[in-house]
Amino acid sequence: MAFFVTLNDPTTDPIQMKSCPERLSCLLSLPVFLLAACASSPAPGVGQEGPTEPATGSAIFLHPDGAGVSAWNAARIYHVGPDASLNWDRLDRVGIYMGHMKNSMGATSHGGATSHAYGVKVVWDSYGMDGTAPLTSLSGEPFSIMEEARRAGLATALVNSGHIAEPGTGVFAASSRSRQNTDHITLQVVESGTDIIFSGGEALLLPEGTVGAHGYEGVRQDSLNLITRARELGYRIVYTREQLLALPSSTEKVLGVFAGYHTFNDLTEEELEAEELPMYEPVAPTLAEMTEVALRLLKARDQRFLLVVEEEGSDNFANGNNAVGTLTALGRADEALGVALDFVEDNPETLLVTAADSDAGGMQVFPIRDPSEDVAYKVLPEVTRNGAPLDGTGGTRTQPFMSQPDRFGNRWPYAIAWASLDDNLGGIVARARGLNAHLLPPITDNTDIYRLLYATLFGTWLP
Repeated sequence: MAFFVTLNDPTTDPIQMKSCPERLSCLLSLPVFLLAACASSPAPGVGQEGPTEPATGSAIFLHPDGAGVSAWNAARIYHVGPDASLNWDRLDRVGIYMGHMKNSMGATSHGGATSHAYGVKVVWDSYGMDGTAPLTSLSGEPFSIMEEARRAGLATALVNSGHIAEPGTGVFAASSRSRQNTDHITLQVVESGTDIIFSGGEALLLPEGTVGAHGYEGVRQDSLNLITRARELGYRIVYTREQLLALPSSTEKVLGVFAGYHTFNDLTEEELEAEELPMYEPVAPTLAEMTEVALRLLKARDQRFLLVVEEEGSDNFANGNNAVGTLTALGRADEALGVALDFVEDNPETLLVTAADSDAGGMQVFPIRDPSEDVAYKVLPEVTRNGAPLDGTGGTRTQPFMSQPDRFGNRWPYAIAWASLDDNLGGIVARARGLNAHLLPPITDNTDIYRLLYATLFGTWLP
């Protein structure tokens, strides 16, 4: 893949050194968004040193968990059509993401998030630590980039559509020997000093026997009531979309608790129908709404900030091979990206970077090449020819999806095929726009997410 770094140098670029037919064949094999990245000026790659004085500003890291390139292609077809563009496509800098861990070719949600938050490789079973060992970040500090930002006087915010201990945001404010130790993790998050915390997980904040605002009984074993503790620390507590949207811009510390557990019900299509459950809790705000309010409050503080946002549904639904759930979650992540992109356009001193740490479920668009007019009404087989599970609009053995119209107005049938129920290495890219986005390495190691955030917040590209 060296041509990403040296494409503009005809003396060293392996594409330029080929004959004309060979060059054309090589270039045509690349996806369009990667060709755009190739044409851009080179950025520091793995092991390379970046500029000594990057511009300083604010940073947003938006993590659509489990979303590889194939998942985004499926989301594009489902939401806007095969020839249209998502907000995700507006991020003009692209890097091929390498997500391996110290002891595994693929990341876990908690191990991958730890590399994002600390800038170092860890073993896969890590939550803000290296396994069970204390962790030093790439900057040399014994805490995450968010804690370093807070100590430097920057504003901080965490937003998650999952519960408050979800590692995509949780490891930025907590460390634990096990991600299952939610009593310990949630206490650290609430006491971390983070200015804005939006998520689900009320049951994780309340002791056993205490019923919360969302009707769930607490599960804490340590008898602590973290809602009470948050109030003691000066947090304003909100529970619904209406309360969130009504927050005055002068609000400095707020804890939004929008569901008993996740703000979604991560079951299969069949289970959701059988239990008559909504895909997302109707009282909870969307990820875009949480992101918009967080940015409004941060903007009003008139200080630089670090905001970390995660859509967790795109991972959980995919791990259950729920196609329509995954596509819905990706649409919500894309709406949040749109909010963040609009903020960056209005506030150019801000970086936006996005990446997943895995390709959950190995989602693939399965084209249906049946010329009959009634194909949209046919029931799909349970599996493909090689035995891969196949999903339609309602799950297994249901009707195929129909794409949004292409540029000619045509809609096409397709299904979703699944590779596994796990987090796969898959095809993942990091994308960026705004301040210092040009520093996103064309081959982006998972630790480079930290490096890019650090360069923007502290003005130093760490070697």
